Amino acid sequence: MSTPNSSTQAPLVDVRGLDVTFEKKELFKKARVVRAVKDVSFQIAEGETLGLVGESGSGKSTTGRAVLQLVPVAAGDVTVAGQDLVALKGKALRAARRNMQMIFQDPYSSLDPSATVGASISEPLLVHEGMSAKDARARAVELLELVGLRESHVNRYPYEFSGGQRQRVAIARALALNPKFIVCDEAVSALDVSTQNQVINLLEKLRTEFGLSYLFIAHDLAIVRHISHRVAVMYLGHIVEIGPAERVYNDPAHPYTQVLLSAIPDASPYREKSNRILLKGELPDPANPPSGCPFQTRCAYVMDICKQQMPPMTSVDGGGDVACHLQTTGPALAGSPLGDLKPTNPAGPVVGTGPEDIIETTVGAEK
Repeated sequence: MSTPNSSTQAPLVDVRGLDVTFEKKELFKKARVVRAVKDVSFQIAEGETLGLVGESGSGKSTTGRAVLQLVPVAAGDVTVAGQDLVALKGKALRAARRNMQMIFQDPYSSLDPSATVGASISEPLLVHEGMSAKDARARAVELLELVGLRESHVNRYPYEFSGGQRQRVAIARALALNPKFIVCDEAVSALDVSTQNQVINLLEKLRTEFGLSYLFIAHDLAIVRHISHRVAVMYLGHIVEIGPAERVYNDPAHPYTQVLLSAIPDASPYREKSNRILLKGELPDPANPPSGCPFQTRCAYVMDICKQQMPPMTSVDGGGDVACHLQTTGPALAGSPLGDLKPTNPAGPVVGTGPEDIIETTVGAEK
């Protein structure tokens, strides 16, 4: 998928140095500060989709919510459609949110079970647009038909729909105020594969038709590749790699990206059996992160500098940036999943080829 040409215009979404912190409270212990998102920066052009991937606990959803100011931002700047959202408060922030919406993972939880879908879609039109009830209902019908549902559905309740239909309703509601930017937070994760494809195709159709921009958060890398122009990889609150989707998938520059991509199942009988990289151990405690590179405790190629210094973002061939000392002080990973490097950390990822090989992140896994 080609990236929209944004060289002559400012990005629609511009996030710089974003930090999000929470207090972690424990019984009989002093509360600890957790930096859930750390110095995250990215831009999204008008009509572009940026995929955001990473394992559970990496900070993907928190990043999406922070961009929309749904959680407090500790530091950094967030600009959407030319407005500095961090500086806005109260009515000004509510007005700015007309340009941005969010589609959640579970449509049943995000829809009012006591209201018809027509009422749920009409509510923002009544509140923000000042429409009459008649006009709002007519617009709700238009939006339902736009996402592939029928006029007869307008008076039904969420429990009367399938999961895929409920997600279509959630998309229709997100479109009610004609937003420019939508955060899709695991928007298809709860759906079966065939329904996932239908919803993904619908989102892509709407993006093309209305020039929407998406931050598409997901753990399924195959889906992210299908819909995204660019992909950002998060680990322990940091973006460790970002770049054009085809470059990231075909020539990943960060060891963690290679681990994630090696876990994508491929049932094709024509594809040669490739090595799968096993990630040992669990994600470190965000309240007590490792020094230096956040991935150094699980990386097969860890060097002394990795334990001491945070790697800077460095440009890579093919477009994009990566935060890895191998790009500046050692031979870069390229070509095969492990490049030409020899593992320096036996406790890090190892290679396997059997069907039992999976990413191990369970409690008690070897560290």
